[in-house]
Amino acid sequence: MALHSAIKGKLISVIGDEDTCVGFLLGGVGEINKNRHPNFMVVDKNTPVSELEDCFKRFLKRDDIDIILINQNCAELIRHVIDAHTSPVPAVLEIPSKDHPYDASKDSILRRARGMFNPEDLVR
Repeated sequence: MALHSAIKGKLISVIGDEDTCVGFLLGGVGEINKNRHPNFMVVDKNTPVSELEDCFKRFLKRDDIDIILINQNCAELIRHVIDAHTSPVPAVLEIPSKDHPYDASKDSILRRARGMFNPEDLVR
């Protein structure tokens, strides 16, 4: 299935709690590449930060992934790695989880995007 999807386009990867990952997997996001590596990671309270960081870096290096969705509470744990990623592809999008609502002030990608525009330029 992964080879078939690669022909059509790129993948979305997910790093998050069990509910988030299951929701996206039920939506058809889950894939396993030819090296048997999945495009998702389920994070719980016992997941070491080093494992989370390694998974994120692996997703950044994979050429079949164009979007990385990560729960914002997971992103907070590896903020230094996310902030160091400046390439537009793969795009990193922070999403809320069931237990942690989205906080726009913590989203480094959104802060960067806001810095690109002057609010006065948008009002006409």
